[in-house]
Amino acid sequence: GRHEFPFSFQLPQEPLVTSFTGKYGSIQYYVKAVLERPAAPDQSVQTELQVVSHIDVSSPALLTPVLRSQEKMVGCWFFTSGPVSLSAKIERKGYCNGEAIPIYAEIENCSSRLVVPKAAIFQTQTYLASGKTKTFRQMVANVRGNHIASGSTDTWNGKTLKIPPVSPSILDCCIIRVEYSLAVYIHIPGAKKLMIEMPLVIGTIPCIGFSSRNSSITSQFSMDMSWLALTMPEHPEAPPNYADVVSEEEFSRHVPAYPPPIDCEEQLCCPVFAYIQEFRFQPPPLYSEV
Repeated sequence: GRHEFPFSFQLPQEPLVTSFTGKYGSIQYYVKAVLERPAAPDQSVQTELQVVSHIDVSSPALLTPVLRSQEKMVGCWFFTSGPVSLSAKIERKGYCNGEAIPIYAEIENCSSRLVVPKAAIFQTQTYLASGKTKTFRQMVANVRGNHIASGSTDTWNGKTLKIPPVSPSILDCCIIRVEYSLAVYIHIPGAKKLMIEMPLVIGTIPCIGFSSRNSSITSQFSMDMSWLALTMPEHPEAPPNYADVVSEEEFSRHVPAYPPPIDCEEQLCCPVFAYIQEFRFQPPPLYSEV
């Protein structure tokens, strides 16, 4: 008849490398079941098991900001047209899938050419076997900025680049490594591009205390916006009283004496403009009433 036997296994205590399938190799785990039969060959089946080695991007090593800068002289031999300088910064080193990386950059184009700033996330797969090394590099996401004319500058105040669904970083494996980097570069027509690369670690546990909105604000940007907190009070202040602004003499000078009461028939026949002057300088309603 049909018999079912449940099994359970405890994974090893030592960290297991994350499952991965790449260009020239893979890291795979299987669960294999074997049925031993005394008078017939053994039967076996297996199914793949996905293992994820967690990386917490809240660790202090991954919360440190990364800053790079570089300059390039555009031209050939004696025919130089001027330098192009680039400085870029990201607020932390570790991110998770689906997060948007805010990029802060300053580009100065002192050359005679029209340049274009760009940013991209690169994945580098490194395979090690039999004393040899093979590397495969691919772009997984990119973003493009506006053209920068000659003699102009441009600033990225948190230009975002979203991380697509990719495999987490694999850094502690002896046969396969998966590493990421954020490259900010400038495309220069007729010359080699100016590039800055900053290391990235794609983790599995998101950073605590960084929401999608807070993570896009660096300390420099917060410092630039600090004046806003000084000029905007938490609770709006009520306007001054009408008596504090207009003196009693001025109030009595502009307010005419009330006209004598008239009956309704005369009021309907008289022009309405005659009574508008009576309310011309009346005080506005109190702030609490509004």
